[in-house]
Amino acid sequence: MAREITEAERAYAQELLANARRAMCLIEGYDQARIDRLCQAVAWAVANEQTYTRLSHMSVDESGLGDREGRPNKRFKIMGILRDALRQKSMGIIEEIPEKGIVKYAKPAGVIASLVPVTNASLTEAGNGIYALKCKDAIIFSPHPASRKTTNETVRIMRAALRNQGVPEDVFQCIEKPSIPLAQELMSICDLTIATGGPAMVRAAYSSGKPAYGVGAGNATMVIDETANVPEAARNTRLSKTSDNGSGCSADGNLLVEASIYDDFLECLRKEGGYLVDGEEKERLQSILWDSEGHRTLDTIARPAARIAELAGITLPAGKKFLIVKEDSIGKQYLFSSEKLSPVLSIFQYSGFENALEMVRQIYEVGGKGHSCGIYSFDDDHIHRLALVAPVSRIMVRQPQSKANAGAFNNGMPMTSSMGCGIWGGNITNENVSLKHYMNVTWVSRPIAEDKPSEQELFGEFYNTAVF
Repeated sequence: MAREITEAERAYAQELLANARRAMCLIEGYDQARIDRLCQAVAWAVANEQTYTRLSHMSVDESGLGDREGRPNKRFKIMGILRDALRQKSMGIIEEIPEKGIVKYAKPAGVIASLVPVTNASLTEAGNGIYALKCKDAIIFSPHPASRKTTNETVRIMRAALRNQGVPEDVFQCIEKPSIPLAQELMSICDLTIATGGPAMVRAAYSSGKPAYGVGAGNATMVIDETANVPEAARNTRLSKTSDNGSGCSADGNLLVEASIYDDFLECLRKEGGYLVDGEEKERLQSILWDSEGHRTLDTIARPAARIAELAGITLPAGKKFLIVKEDSIGKQYLFSSEKLSPVLSIFQYSGFENALEMVRQIYEVGGKGHSCGIYSFDDDHIHRLALVAPVSRIMVRQPQSKANAGAFNNGMPMTSSMGCGIWGGNITNENVSLKHYMNVTWVSRPIAEDKPSEQELFGEFYNTAVF
């Protein structure tokens, strides 16, 4: 049972909040040009290649999670967030709809509590910080204990960037010694919480009594139909599955492959560095990935494939970067159809696209409802049919899932590190949490010409029929 918050922690939280409100007052009069320039300064301070590489290495070394070599590549996400922020207005009039007599005005959301996940320390702080600063919010970061030093160092750099521009540093603050009670107190006194992390963290945000944007669990499932470019689909699968050791909930977890291309696709996966486990190896792999109650074991999350193979007693040949498990059953008792959070993926075979759609439905009953899925297809009817039935908030077409659904430079998804999963996933939004979610909006309505259809137009064929 979680301990109660101490009086010292409560006073500390109130001090952070007071500092944040003062900082907001001091930047209240900044115009759009100055705010945009500050966003650029903060983004550069963190996302320049030298600094972000140092922070990325620091986060992997501190937490033990993720890929030290690949994580620095996440700096592109900060660049994308900055791009999106700079292209939008965030104060005064942000939209006009003359035909409806509507004008929309942006206002700050207030003081934001940002819960930083252990797998995205350095990225979450910069991304959320840019969006918050753009809207003239203040933001207080609550680190995950396992990446506390990285989060504090990232926020220190962001504060220094503000100080160098003569701006109050307390626009950005960070809890130095995090605890669950302190994080809960922060969420209960701030105006808004952005919660990126595990289910317990999101539930705590929603029970804080204040508005919150949370995310749901993933179990990304990809359909590869008979029209797919097989080598490209295999290459993208490897890119997605091996990114940061599969730590993201967007990383490919389940592949549904049409029977006529199944063998070719599997061979391409092997060429991309996949290792197909045999039946006995599959049993040993399951025993180290999940405990006796079906919970993921912490020491196998976001670990290299070689380490996972070693724990399972599998000799992984040189050059193999991810593990492939053949599976033909779906359900909560079949653990390989659930989220894996590691460089391990399951491959299923299907015949007939209707069967693929049914398998998608079954997989999301196991987990990941609301998050995302993808399809490798050049058949627009297949893409359309999947979009009609898949219980997810985003579908990526012919793209590496974990590098695309949170925004990429070659798609139109808003750049973010937080993805809402809608009502399916217990979240308030289906959208990528981005600039619009960091602001209040006032709608001003002026009179327009009356737009009132006749009763006959409205009621159609039922107009003037018998009344019950």
